[in-house]
This record gives sequence, C-alpha cells and structure tokens, in this order.
Amino acid sequence: MTAKAACFLAAALAATPVLANDSVYSDVSRDKCTIVEEVEGIFMSMTCPGPDGYPAHFKESDIRQSFFFGHLNARYLKEGFETFGPFNHAGTMVEWRLNKDKVPVSAILRWVIENGDPKTGEGNSAYDGQVLVISKVAQKEDGIGCVAGYVDALANPDPNTLARKIADDIAPGFRCGIDEAAYHGKRGEKASGSRHQLPTAPRVK
Repeated sequence: MTAKAACFLAAALAATPVLANDSVYSDVSRDKCTIVEEVEGIFMSMTCPGPDGYPAHFKESDIRQSFFFGHLNARYLKEGFETFGPFNHAGTMVEWRLNKDKVPVSAILRWVIENGDPKTGEGNSAYDGQVLVISKVAQKEDGIGCVAGYVDALANPDPNTLARKIADDIAPGFRCGIDEAAYHGKRGEKASGSRHQLPTAPRVK
C-alpha cells in the first residue's frame, strides 16, 4: 500500500461514525400478556414476552398504566409504578435497544396522555399528548429498572431519534431511585408531569 493510499484509508476510518446500538421490537398488546394479579376494576398486573427472555411488566391502576422492562427483582415488581398525572395508556410496540453484546439495555414505548378538555374536564382526543418513555432495562445481576427519560413526541421534529440517543447514552447508566427522569428536547403543553413510585434506595454506608 502506498503512503498516499494509507493516508486515504486512515482518513476514511476516522470519518466512519461509531456504530449505534441495534433495535429489536416486541408486541406488548395485552392479549399477548399473562395476568399475574387482578382485582377487577381496581388493579391489574401482567407479564409480556420480550426478546431473548427479557420480559415486559405491565400494571394498571386508576386508569393509569405503568411498564417496567427486564429481570426485575421482587421489590421492584411489587412496589414499582411509574406513570403520568392524567389518565393515560401505553402503546403496544416496544423498541428495545441492544448494546454491542446484543443485550437489551433500554426500552422505548409511546404513551398517550389523556389530558381532556380544559373547559369541561371531559375526554377529548384533540387534547391528547404523546410521550416517548425511555426506560432502563433490569439485568439479572441487579434486578433494577425504571424510567430514565421522556421525549415529547408532538413537540420535537424527530422524537424517535432523540429517544434512541437517550436510550443509548443515558438509560444504561441511570441510577433508579437516585437520578431523576427528565424531559429531553422541547416539551409542549400536552406533555404531562410524571409520577414515580419506586422502592426506597438503600442508604450508602
């Protein structure tokens, strides 16, 4: 190889972008999930299949829904519930982000926020918000997963790309119960505040 060709190859390699994480998808339609616990009209929890044995955990209470992902420990399964203030419902297609070892480390799921008509308080889809919720996936070695960030899907021009960046850069190292999940990018009026119920973080000795 000539010196000129070597320089050209080095420049080309330097200009090559770092490979992004891969995505796989799973359908968490409720008819594909298994009921774990149900109190009719009050509460329901379900387990839904995901990639490579990584489950999705669904809960619903007071017309509000919650999802966790991965191998949650017993405390997070029992006590965890993360949702929004207004009535809401989650979508059915989860985007799982895989690291370089093809391990699911984060998940993205769209939520519909049922804000209702501010004048009447009644449901009106014209006032619905849409938020992409980015979660840390629980691994077998720690059992901890939670919401790590939000993207207003109506206020940002390319919300999916922004959500994937958060899923790749922030979610894997997010410290559940310590770090605060925040909105990234623009946040419009239809993107609601969130509610978090997680097991109390252990004291640092």
